[in-house]
Amino acid sequence: MAMAFDGGDYGAFMERFEMLPPQSHQHQQLPLRGLTFAIKDIFDISGRVTGFGNPDWARTHAPAATTSPVVLATLAAGATSVGKTVMDEMAYSINGENAHYGTPTNPCAPDRVPGGSSSGSAVSVAAKLVDFALGTDTGGSVRVPAAYCGIFGLRPSHGLVSVENVIPMSQMFDTVGWFARDLSTLSRVSNVLLPLPADETMKQPTQFIIPTDCFQILGSPNDNTYQILNASVAKKFGSHALDNRNLGEFISNSVPTVGKFISDFSKSEAPSVPALSVISYVMRSLQRSEFKANHGDWVNTVKPNLGPGIRERVHWAITSDDGPMEDFLALRTEFKSALADLVKDDGVLAIPTVPGSPPKLRMEASALENFRARAFSLLSIAGVSGFCQLSIPLGVREGIPVSISLVARHGADRFLLNVAQELYETLKEETKKAWGSGASSL
Repeated sequence: MAMAFDGGDYGAFMERFEMLPPQSHQHQQLPLRGLTFAIKDIFDISGRVTGFGNPDWARTHAPAATTSPVVLATLAAGATSVGKTVMDEMAYSINGENAHYGTPTNPCAPDRVPGGSSSGSAVSVAAKLVDFALGTDTGGSVRVPAAYCGIFGLRPSHGLVSVENVIPMSQMFDTVGWFARDLSTLSRVSNVLLPLPADETMKQPTQFIIPTDCFQILGSPNDNTYQILNASVAKKFGSHALDNRNLGEFISNSVPTVGKFISDFSKSEAPSVPALSVISYVMRSLQRSEFKANHGDWVNTVKPNLGPGIRERVHWAITSDDGPMEDFLALRTEFKSALADLVKDDGVLAIPTVPGSPPKLRMEASALENFRARAFSLLSIAGVSGFCQLSIPLGVREGIPVSISLVARHGADRFLLNVAQELYETLKEETKKAWGSGASSL
């Protein structure tokens, strides 16, 4: 594979090449005409090896015979691809550090990780190298780099967008998503890739759940995201729409199988919501099981050279027992149903995307694991439920990008985008008020 790691591309690209819209479409007024995009190196492109973030994977796999339907749809809508981007090895990290191909530089915070596993895709957008980029999100791999790099990132409802000709990590959770610097571009891409009828009527959210305990996971935040969200929602949709109930308490009361695991997660000294820690534990256990089924034979046969952190997680995945799968699957079903009852058709859940500032590059392992545990407790909400989630940048405070996320029921992706467009200007106003001179917009 041709490598291009010059300083001009922030280390975002694995391979630079141009793919134009089909010739018969080039002169039409297409919805994505004039836009450029980048592709995570997990999507198949006919005639090219899909590298999956690891040189041994690239070495032992033939060029793809078929191109991902998502890539084809994007091209057919008039966009031009400019290449494939760096990703975490085997999609098994939310950090974005790749020991073989280098770590893409976070344009918002160069001393911090860009977030993974769709690191290069997020960086290519944040650095203004492309208009939008394709990524995948299994445990958080669109939402996390979007938050760390100060851009928008959409994880659509699970199963809504085709994952055909995308290397699987864990099919129960694998989701194709995309990044953009502004909501207008994100919506244009969404209109092409979401197989949902256009909804011309803007439904107002009937309730906006902003759980106090989810923001306590942030520890002692000084970014005021909880206050900003509450003020913005009250101003835009009315204070009657606000619901600040504790999500952990709701889960404990509504998801019976949580009780089988909760005692193991109730003694943490770090800021946490024990019920969400259970949801996270179940998500990560199911992911490990499917990862082993998908890639265990290859790992055992090839014995690939894997970087630090990834090596240990892959080894754990392919050697550990699956655990009580019946309980895991029961909890997943119960949680989906409970969350659907909570948000209903026209409700929105607002949470932190990540539990604080992006970790610094080469952070010490134990501190990083604590951060990852808190991150997954937030990321597992949409992960286990299969709901759609949009990470929204609020700006940069003291050199750190800050974001929040909106979550809506499965299939309510267009509703979610509409609510975000309605709320975004108010969010910016309230952020400026809360931060004063310590803020900068993105």
